[in-house]
Amino acid sequence: MGSRSKKKQRNHITHPSEHMGNKEVQTITETGTLGKFFKLKAHGTDVRTEVMAGITTFMTMAYILAVNPSILSAAGMDSTAVLLATCLASFLGTMCMGLMANLPFALSAGMGLNAFMAYTVCGAMGYPWQVALLAVFIEGVIFIILSVTKVREAIFNCIPLSLKKAVSVGIGLFIAFIGLQNANLTVGGATLVELVDFREDFHTRGICALLAVIGTVLMAVLYIRKVRGSILIGIFGTWILGMICQGVGLYVPDNESWFSLLPSFSMTDFTALSKTFGGCFDVDMSSVGIFNFIVVVFSFLFVDLFDTLGTLIGVASKADMLDKDGKLPAIRPALMADAIATTGGAVLGTSTTTTFVESAAGVGAGGRTGLTAVTTALLFMASMLFAPIFIAIPSFATAPALIVVGFLMFSSITDIKFDPDNYTEAVPAYLCILAMPLFYSIAEGIAVGVMSYVVINLFCGKAKKINPIMYVLTVLFVLKYIFL
Repeated sequence: MGSRSKKKQRNHITHPSEHMGNKEVQTITETGTLGKFFKLKAHGTDVRTEVMAGITTFMTMAYILAVNPSILSAAGMDSTAVLLATCLASFLGTMCMGLMANLPFALSAGMGLNAFMAYTVCGAMGYPWQVALLAVFIEGVIFIILSVTKVREAIFNCIPLSLKKAVSVGIGLFIAFIGLQNANLTVGGATLVELVDFREDFHTRGICALLAVIGTVLMAVLYIRKVRGSILIGIFGTWILGMICQGVGLYVPDNESWFSLLPSFSMTDFTALSKTFGGCFDVDMSSVGIFNFIVVVFSFLFVDLFDTLGTLIGVASKADMLDKDGKLPAIRPALMADAIATTGGAVLGTSTTTTFVESAAGVGAGGRTGLTAVTTALLFMASMLFAPIFIAIPSFATAPALIVVGFLMFSSITDIKFDPDNYTEAVPAYLCILAMPLFYSIAEGIAVGVMSYVVINLFCGKAKKINPIMYVLTVLFVLKYIFL
């Protein structure tokens, strides 16, 4: 007994580091601190998967760090200031999403909304960017109120399950189409869209399109073979192939539209943020027409509301996060995180911050909890230090991720019943799916789906199953198309 006790004691003393190592590992696994906070085990995931998913989401969104400053600079804003504001707003919104809602969704400056601000509000309507940011700030405050009063949650829950599945499918086609554009595989033509001629401008557009095709195949094969981090590996693999092509002369930068694929290691001027910070409060309202200003606020409000709802519905549906009634349990904190991000982003100096459809890339990589979002948020913060490197990720490298994830979201179409007895559900779903890529808008797709659902069911004698809020939404959509 005594010898066995001493032997046991010697073994204990001999391996203290092993004991501490296990304890340390315990704190970061699904049963430790992170695991308990984010409920990793309950969601069937682990730290490694969540972190990889967060990195994947960031990599597919990193283009916004280059695109947003480019677009908003057309409104007279300083590019570096917009870059820093975009990083901070993305960090704020995505971190709130992860910690408040425990969802794997990331937020940043919304594409389309930034163009609306730069080219319509500041361009066509002639308002200074400070006025546009004030409109965004007011929109964010309204969203906070709507989130607290459950209005946004009620809108989310009133949409029938068939339309929620359709939104997922429509977003899949939409982001796949964006991927084809970013890959330079589609160009405008007599038929509106046609395949690029690989031989034309081969050393720029042509080779980039070819690399995107290779990247898509690589990513698809890795995903089908269940390689962990397949989407992220595909992004880096395609980028490395691009750098090799530049090294051997197949890709030739022209310093105008086709930049070098090699990352820059220069630093960012952090003092530039002062040029936009608080600019939304430096406005002379006497020079602003109140009616036109209200129209601008409502336009931001409408697009952001339904883009966000569409993204939450689509990505959550694909990740099996909706309950049996088609509701997202954490919808209220998710909407609040979105509203806080928009309000904070306006103060920092960027256009509307919204939930990004590219979050689907992280979900496709296995992300199921807020740890994915927290990882993405930290990378947005880090990108302030290394922005030139992150900006160097070419669009043809991230485009395959959008195409592959588009396929994953499109697979939700099998959940929609297309038999004749279910046509009152199927036809609106079909129209919703069709509208998103063709109208190039998630919000417009939802509008078409909601309006057609109400009209078709009303005239087919199934008015009882229509939620009263759906009638209200239909009227608002009609008024929007008449007056805006």
